[in-house]
Amino acid sequence: MTLMISKFRYLLPCALAVLMAGCAPLTVPPKAEYPVGRARLVLPPGAWQDLGSTDEARATLQTRAVGLSGAQGEWLAVLRVQTNRTGDLAGFPIGPGDCPPQQNVTVVDAAAGSPVRADCLRLKNWGSSAQWLEKNRPDLAQWLSGRQIVLKQPYSYLSYRYATPTGAWVVVDALVDQRLLGTRPRNNDEFLVAGRPAQQWGQDLAQAARLSVSMMDGYLAVPPFPFAEAASKK
Repeated sequence: MTLMISKFRYLLPCALAVLMAGCAPLTVPPKAEYPVGRARLVLPPGAWQDLGSTDEARATLQTRAVGLSGAQGEWLAVLRVQTNRTGDLAGFPIGPGDCPPQQNVTVVDAAAGSPVRADCLRLKNWGSSAQWLEKNRPDLAQWLSGRQIVLKQPYSYLSYRYATPTGAWVVVDALVDQRLLGTRPRNNDEFLVAGRPAQQWGQDLAQAARLSVSMMDGYLAVPPFPFAEAASKK
């Protein structure tokens, strides 16, 4: 009996240590957060860098850019977000909500051609195709060139624009290393579904932008890239 009690006394501290370790809070890498106009831009874990903010010619808008770098210092993603500077909204801010179709670009017009609001998501899987960005988004291409930002290729291009009749305005442009959004297909079946993770990420980003308009603090959380962990090991 004495021997059993002695063993119990020895095992009890060990059991408590294991229990306490199991209950210890998990350490989660902090998320980068930057203000942009009336919004809070919250980014998923990663080596993000602030690329600066600018007030647009239209005094009611502000733009901020951020970049994600890889282990070797290469650029993996660049995001530019534009929102209202304040919560004082005054009507539809920038023209009609057109969202025209485009060849080899996935276009989703959730506003169904509405003349008084915009809800337009555009995704080009091969945004790094020769001269595509220069021809289709010369403003973005010039902005990158002026800051000597060269993304690792191949990369995808995503653009989302949301505006309401009351004057709320959110625009997101994203250039993302394809390894963060998908894997290289190995057969025909995988090829047919290869673009789905990128499309889902775009839909999640669009939903986050929509929700930010209804938030008092403009909380806009960029969703994690679906293959960020796998890409970091390559």
